Amino acid sequence: MNAILMPAGILGATGLLMGLFLAFASKKFEVEVDPKVEEVLGVLPGVNCGACGFPGCAGYAEAIALNGVEITFCAPGGADVVKKIGGIMGVNATVSNDKKVAKLLCQGDCTHTQKKYEYDGSLTTCASLALYSGGDKTCHHACIGHGDCSLVCPVNAITVLETGLISIDEDVCISCGKCVAQCPKKVLAMLPQKKKVLVKCSSREKGPLARKACTTACIACGMCEKACPVGAIVIENNLAKIDSDKCIECGLCVKKCPTKAIKSYVTEEKKAEIIPENCIGCTACARVCPVGAITGAIKEKHVVDPEKCVGCELCLGKCKFKAIKINKKSIVLS
Repeated sequence: MNAILMPAGILGATGLLMGLFLAFASKKFEVEVDPKVEEVLGVLPGVNCGACGFPGCAGYAEAIALNGVEITFCAPGGADVVKKIGGIMGVNATVSNDKKVAKLLCQGDCTHTQKKYEYDGSLTTCASLALYSGGDKTCHHACIGHGDCSLVCPVNAITVLETGLISIDEDVCISCGKCVAQCPKKVLAMLPQKKKVLVKCSSREKGPLARKACTTACIACGMCEKACPVGAIVIENNLAKIDSDKCIECGLCVKKCPTKAIKSYVTEEKKAEIIPENCIGCTACARVCPVGAITGAIKEKHVVDPEKCVGCELCLGKCKFKAIKINKKSIVLS
């Protein structure tokens, strides 16, 4: 009987001694955590996306609390998190409330581009396909559509579509920028969510080549640049670019683009209207209107043609007599 119990006793004693040793070691070598690190970590979103440049939220919290790193690097947290961290650290910092999200700047799906050939074998990622003749679409600059971006998205905001493109849920996007860094074709960009007029093309080919590769390609014709009343569009490297800070979303560029490379996702229609009792007929509004929607002689009441008005609000800014109001209504995107 003793021969049977002895090994069990030895094993139990060994386990007890090891447990006591580990308890002693953990207490002896315990690393104290600065309370501020835990406080900062508590207000960070916890998605560990790495957009701040540190290894996860814990790494960023330590960098802030222990090394005095800037507190505005958390893109998913935005202004609210910056304010909370500022309260913990006793510092003031401001960050824009304009959320930036990932946007796809390409329309090169299976209806606008064609397949050059079918890949066979193990080439199943955008990165591998990009290395092999630049991808399988006739447009060398198009989204390959195999979802490398969706694999790195920490919140599953990106869906791969059967049409050969991807879809981004902007409300779910946390602004980490991982998808932008992952895309081998650079057809994703971080842009303000509120901006709804986009050049949905990333081709830098000259007009004829771009149009041959994709039916909705920008051909750098410059019609959008000429039509923009606020100088928000320039042509660079055979591609139209919109300055989101200048753009007033009037939609004139969308109407002028011959290939439909520019798209508007504006969900609100705006129309100017003259308030007769306030109008003195100064003509300032008529002179600034880019589409000739306002008419009226000097010292006469002016009128706005709602069919021509694009809702750019330039007249509103020029009128010093509060004689213009902007009427708004929701529209459904087709």
